[in-house]
Amino acid sequence: MTKHALITGITGQDGAYLAKLLLEKGYRVHGLVARRSSDTRWRLRELGIESDIVFLDGDLSDGTALQRAVVKARPDEIYNLAAQSFVATSWDQPITTGIVDGLGVTHLLEAIRQFSPETRFYQASTSEMFGLIRADRQDENTPFYPRSPYGVAKLYGHWITVNYRESFGLHASSGILFNHESPLRGIEFVTRKVTDAAARIKLGRQRELRLGNIDAKRDWGFAGDYVEAMWLMLQQDKADDYVVATGVTTTVRDMCRIAFECLELDYRDYVVIDPAYFRPAEVDVLLGNPAKAERVLGWQPKTSLENLIRMMVEADLRRVAKE
Repeated sequence: MTKHALITGITGQDGAYLAKLLLEKGYRVHGLVARRSSDTRWRLRELGIESDIVFLDGDLSDGTALQRAVVKARPDEIYNLAAQSFVATSWDQPITTGIVDGLGVTHLLEAIRQFSPETRFYQASTSEMFGLIRADRQDENTPFYPRSPYGVAKLYGHWITVNYRESFGLHASSGILFNHESPLRGIEFVTRKVTDAAARIKLGRQRELRLGNIDAKRDWGFAGDYVEAMWLMLQQDKADDYVVATGVTTTVRDMCRIAFECLELDYRDYVVIDPAYFRPAEVDVLLGNPAKAERVLGWQPKTSLENLIRMMVEADLRRVAKE
């Protein structure tokens, strides 16, 4: 029998890659989309899958809409990827972030509990929940200390998922994903900001790139690899939480170097440190330990940072050249 999946946030980077993966596995894919005046489906078109998706109206702030979506889709699996996911914006919109990234998860879990308790649920947690880190490498047992409204809201979403799993027996898992990037990443995120700027500078469309703390360290992987871990979690007999990461940390400075070297440029000639881009509460280092995901799920990242950045630079170079 054909499996049905419902993906919230299907128009985002992870939603698009996950939808492609599930379609390749023979799923009927339903996508929850909020009505917007701007074009939000361009990533699905980029992957050539827009026409294969069944779209349902709704967003995480509307519990009734989520109930309708669950009843209509009758999903075997739900992947909750929708979020206000930009850390800097969460400082400007802390209440909206709390409603969508925190309370919205409860709306969705309640819809499952009441209308489809056999549905398996995936919650997109984040390494930003670790924040002020308590261990050199963060795993599933590392204490959380979020340093932004985004991290705090996501932590609520994470713990309410654990509570519904333990209290109601739902097959509800959380993936604590470290930074994962791709050519489909939003331009507001630092990796795309860097690769887009490198392309524009190479083509003479831009003169400099302004950044904040370029000595911050992150564990970066490819989103196309990470969505496979999401799927694997929901194929397990027992629901659980998993860190998904590469286990390698790199500074923003080195990421800039790699991106500019792809175009035979020296980042030091173009990057300008601007205090306006520093966070109110910085997270200096994030480094994941994916040992549990490797052991239990059999998952490992396939794409190196160098290949990922090159992929993004080449995509941005093509995109900018067409403008």
